[in-house]
Amino acid sequence: MNYTLKARHLAVCLLAILAPATAAVPAPQALANMVTGGVTSQPIGHYEFCRSNPRECSQRLASRPAPKLTARGWAMINSVNTSVNQRIQAMTDKEIFGREEVWAYPKDVGDCEDYALEKRRELAAKGFSLADLLITVVRKPDGEGHAVLTVRTAQGDFILDNLDREVKPWYETSYTFLKRQASFDTGRWVSIENGRDVVVGALR
Repeated sequence: MNYTLKARHLAVCLLAILAPATAAVPAPQALANMVTGGVTSQPIGHYEFCRSNPRECSQRLASRPAPKLTARGWAMINSVNTSVNQRIQAMTDKEIFGREEVWAYPKDVGDCEDYALEKRRELAAKGFSLADLLITVVRKPDGEGHAVLTVRTAQGDFILDNLDREVKPWYETSYTFLKRQASFDTGRWVSIENGRDVVVGALR
């Protein structure tokens, strides 16, 4: 085996060893997508974020079915989730800004919603539609509020979370889902109708 073939063989072996377990695109499952309701209240932190970033919160988006998730798209989702979780150090808004509920793009530190904003921005830069990148407000099992990013796909809704290194279908998390950004308007929010039912089932 010549040097070129040896190098190619080594590269293939390394890719096989380093390939993440999440490489396979998830198959559709029952309860794969959240059931959303009507327009609801906007979180105060997002309202203030929109006042500072009006162009980001005034986009009307065409209504369409969730797109099919490809292997390349799934790899991008996992890569962005891992990268942002590793780069950003978790700190509370009180520690960073001296007050609560400040939503901002993080530089090296951030709260949960800042992680979600950054993941949304990076995936949008890679070609994902903002209609499918939805910041979502949930309640943790201990009752504390939390924010994650939902990626809407034909195979289901997936959660990117700064508290979990693994991207999971929403129904496999331990959260109660309350509301998320509307897929038709970046400045509007809609309720999640089946968020509580799913979390009860997940905890059984």
